[in-house]
Order: sequence, then structure tokens, then C-alpha cells
Amino acid sequence: MSFFSLIQKKGSKPIPPAPNSIRKEIVHSSSNAKKTSFLKIARPNPAVPGSRRTGQKATKDRNRPTTSDHVRKRKKSQQTRLVSDSDSGESDTPAEAPKKRTKVINGARKSVKRQLRSVTAFSEDDHGMFPMVHAADIAALDKHTKYRLAFPQQGDQQAVQLQYPSASQQETFNLVEPLQKDDFKPLEDIPETLEIVTNFYLPPADAAVFKDDSHGLLRRLKRARDKKDGAAFMLLVQEWNDAITEARLDGRIARVLDESTELDLKLIERILTQTYARTVSPRVSTLRQYENGTDNVYGELLPNFVSEIFRITELGSKHVFVDLGSGVGNVILQAALEVGCESWGCEIMENACVLAKLQEQEFKARCRLWGLAIGDINLESGDFLENQKIINVLPKADVILVNNQAFTPELNDRLTSHFLDLKEGCQVVSLKSFVPAGHRITSRNLNSAYNVLEVDEKRYYSACVSWTDAPGSYYVSRKDSSRLRAFSTHGVAV
Repeated sequence: MSFFSLIQKKGSKPIPPAPNSIRKEIVHSSSNAKKTSFLKIARPNPAVPGSRRTGQKATKDRNRPTTSDHVRKRKKSQQTRLVSDSDSGESDTPAEAPKKRTKVINGARKSVKRQLRSVTAFSEDDHGMFPMVHAADIAALDKHTKYRLAFPQQGDQQAVQLQYPSASQQETFNLVEPLQKDDFKPLEDIPETLEIVTNFYLPPADAAVFKDDSHGLLRRLKRARDKKDGAAFMLLVQEWNDAITEARLDGRIARVLDESTELDLKLIERILTQTYARTVSPRVSTLRQYENGTDNVYGELLPNFVSEIFRITELGSKHVFVDLGSGVGNVILQAALEVGCESWGCEIMENACVLAKLQEQEFKARCRLWGLAIGDINLESGDFLENQKIINVLPKADVILVNNQAFTPELNDRLTSHFLDLKEGCQVVSLKSFVPAGHRITSRNLNSAYNVLEVDEKRYYSACVSWTDAPGSYYVSRKDSSRLRAFSTHGVAV
């Protein structure tokens, strides 16, 4: 289980179901990805023995997000339209043109023109050196109350350098193990990283060599770890470094990335995990300082749920995404990586803002290690209703996420009034509906923002949010002024 999913274990009561007044559409998420695993690697040496705001606070962090085990299929979408005094007819909005089929990984549809590979990350012009948090910075013997030697027979100086797929610097890992099971585990992070690289950066024939059950490098590395053979473990890491460097230099890794247009969720989660573990996890206690009965309550949407939101809204790399109440920035970072779009977030809680900035810096370093291009990231602090940059970007937004599960009614009402300025077709995803049940367009409420929103109620399943393991509802509201214009002109909404 991941730190994103495990933090929900001590959450309190499940989210109560929403009123049954809006037509429901159950949307299933498919996590079956047609993986593109792709390197021509030398055969292993057999002489070496053998990898935001929410209704409740998040209670504990973890170090590995994992994809939800629930395999889902999406039913044909149906929208719930607002009704007027005299008519509830169909919309005259023309249907969207059919979209071209694109290469799909993990069931999502994104821009076919997106470039995944970062040219800078594969360039050696600056020797690939930049500030980052190494694993050795958060897991070391000098933290004597938390870590001990993983291979005591090897002496006190135990460290390895790990090469990532790009031309960037290697990451330093101390070969230590935690005294507490929930703390960062270097000897798990290394093989998990190698497995992700093998699956998604190497040609199939080369990946098969690494994953061979008998003599593959991944199997031998885990065997050396489990047998407490530190010398073999270090030799195998060096064998990996040599092989992955050769694959990069002869262009095989670049070709794999250039043939792909989308990223698998497992790769996305690995990068988010590494970023979170090196920045937020050591300081997670600061997020537990929250105020009951206010809008300042912290919790997280988990990566599988966030990815489903991107899919449902068809968020693309040319779009603008805004997260109002962005917490430590997890969703913003995921949007920039998974979709490659321009992403904006605003958070009012000071402690979360500090961690969000730390995450942003480390995330950019991590993406460079992994050789991936990302969209623009913009993190703002303060009240999103008063922050001028957020006010200016909202009319340009294509998708807005508002985790308003714990927002007061007053804040929801103030925020709804800003939706009048959104562009047509903009989608607002929220945990509570902004449109009251049974709302009707009348001559007395023509100025209400409710009249320009059409709402779909959808369902999320377990392992989707940090504050509970229970399923719940979420809402997608689309800006559509056509019915209001029809009512103003003809006295009926058509």
C-alpha cells in the first residue's frame, strides 16, 4: 500500500451520501494499461549473486502510492440539465466532433502531440547537476533513533549511487533500514525504481532480460537484499548503472519515450512518491494542525482518483487546470506530469504552502532524473477568492478542481458567484454540488450562477481519498449559458 492510500486508515466516518435528486452516472476507471516496455542490455553476470482540503484530516503519510485495484468500465455519460419554469427540453448545443484514436496507456486520452521526453534531461551540457534531496539526506545512520545498517558485516560506510534513465546526476542512497515500518525504506525504493524503469523505459527484449525469474538483475538484486549480502547488492547496482547508461547513450531509452504520448499511472505514482517521501513525509506532523468547523481542514485526493478526474474531464496538454485549495500541491504536480498542462493551485494554510513549495522544487528535480517534460506549475498562497493571479486565470481555466468537502456554506456560495466569469465549457469538479437540489430557472433568479451550470453526479470508490476508505460522490459541473439565454429570450429554457 502507498502512503497516499494508507493515510486513510485512521480516518473517521464515511462521507454521507448526497441527495438522490440529481441523475447519477456511475463511472468506472480502467487501470488496465497497455504498457510499452522497451533496451538492449548486456546479459547479467552470473558470477554476481542475486528491488487538501477535505472533511477530515489526513492522519498518517506513507511512502508509496499504488494504483487502485478496482478495474472499472465507464458507462456512456449522461448529463443532468437544470429545469425551468415551463420546459425541461434538450439542449441545442451541437454534439462534439468525433476524436481521433490515440495511443492509450492506462485508459486515458490526452494530446497526441505531447512530447514526453525532456531534451534538457538528456543533454550533458551542464553535466546534469542540480539541487535535489538525495535518499541519503532523509535516511542515514546519524538519525540513530530511526535507522540502522542494512548490511552490518560491510562496516559503517555503506552507500550506493543510482543512475536514472536521463543524463542527470546519480542519486545517493545509504544502505540502511528503518526501525519503524512506516519510515522511508531505501532498500525498497531502489528495486522499485529499477522495476519502473525496466517496465516503461526499455525495449521489450531488454526488459525481459532484467525481469528473468532466474538470473534477471531485478531478481538477483532482491535476493542479495534478502540474504543480507551487501557486497553483491552494491555490485548489482553498479551493473544496473552501466547497463542503463549504455542504453541511454545509444539512444534506446530516447526512442522508447519518443514513441509514447502518455505515462502509465505506476510511473507517475513512483515520481510523486519519491517527491513526497523526501519533502512532506519528514514534516507531515505540521499538516495535523487544523481548525475544526472552518475551511482550513487538510486531506488528499489519491492519484488514482485524480487520474480518473483528468480522464472524465478530458484534460489535455493545451488546457489550463486550476486547483482551489491545493494543499501540498499533489494534484498540481500530477496534472503537470500526467497531462503536461499549465497548472495553477492556491492554498490558504501556511504550513501546507511551505510544503507545496518544497514539493515543487523536488518534483522538478525528480522529473529531470526521470527524463520527463512537464507542464508549467504555478503555486499561489492565500485566499483564492482574493488572490489576483487566481482571479485572472479562472476565466481561462478549462478544468477547475474544488475539494469543498469541508467548505462552509458561505465559502461555497462566494465561490459559486465567480463561476459566472468562467468560459463556456469550463468544468468544475467538486466533492459537493454547487447547485442546490431541485433548482429551477425562474424570472426571480436570473442572476444566479446556478443557472449556468449543468451538473453530473458521479461515484468514486474505495482507496480514492485520504480521510476515508468508503466510496462517495463527486460532481462535475459544466458552464453552459444556453438555457439561461433561451429563458431570457423566450421565457423557457430549451
